[in-house]
Amino acid sequence: MTGSEESPSFRLAYVPGVTPAKWVRIWNERLPDVPLHLVAVSAAEAPDVLRGGSADAGLVRLPVDRTVFSAIPLYTETTVVVVPKDHVVAAVDEVSAGDLAEDIVLHPLDDVVGWERPPGLPAIERPATTADAIELVAAGVGLLIVPQSLARLHHRRDLTYRPVTDAPQSSVALSWPEDATTDLVEDFIGIVRGRTVNSTRGRTPPPAQQKRKPAAGKAGSGKAGAGKAAGKPGSGKAAAGKNPRGRSATPKAGKRGKPRRRS
Repeated sequence: MTGSEESPSFRLAYVPGVTPAKWVRIWNERLPDVPLHLVAVSAAEAPDVLRGGSADAGLVRLPVDRTVFSAIPLYTETTVVVVPKDHVVAAVDEVSAGDLAEDIVLHPLDDVVGWERPPGLPAIERPATTADAIELVAAGVGLLIVPQSLARLHHRRDLTYRPVTDAPQSSVALSWPEDATTDLVEDFIGIVRGRTVNSTRGRTPPPAQQKRKPAAGKAGSGKAGAGKAAGKPGSGKAAAGKNPRGRSATPKAGKRGKPRRRS
């Protein structure tokens, strides 16, 4: 390798709430010589990071611009409302958006649920980030609706969360620039899709299987083939001019010599 060449590596962007550990572990097992570097980005930053080449692929939240990016949906999250532990919502198993009509529901600028306006009463100002909104929930200012993974990411002992049955849901996908589908991207696609290391759909398929020799017993294959061909009229003893009873295999012409007289 010359000084101008660099060893291959793979850069994977991921947004808050996504945990790529399982796929990273499989990557390290299958491609130990190709380091995988994680790039933490916000949901809003992810498209620019991928478009600018700062990452080869990303675990992002849908939707993405399908004229630029390819995307493989991976899973859809439950949407929950984060509340103080002494809030009335904490006493039930789940709520609807209508149940929050009289509460202040915070709407951070980095919201990923995907609605123009959450249910409930709006706050005077929108928090800059989800982390800021969590602090306001803890201070008793309002409630926050987020994907469940973000509620877990920002877990606090004084807060809890409950599913919101009729809220929009957030989906996570593997995405990459459509015109930059490299061999390493194909390798990672195979991992997230659960392909085995020997899958023929992977980037490096296993060596082509050699053509099997014709099975024994088929014409033209080994002794069996010769025997089968010899087993027809003209083979074995019959080939020597004898039928199985030891008589000549050739019909006797003498029996056809004279026709019988009619009485």
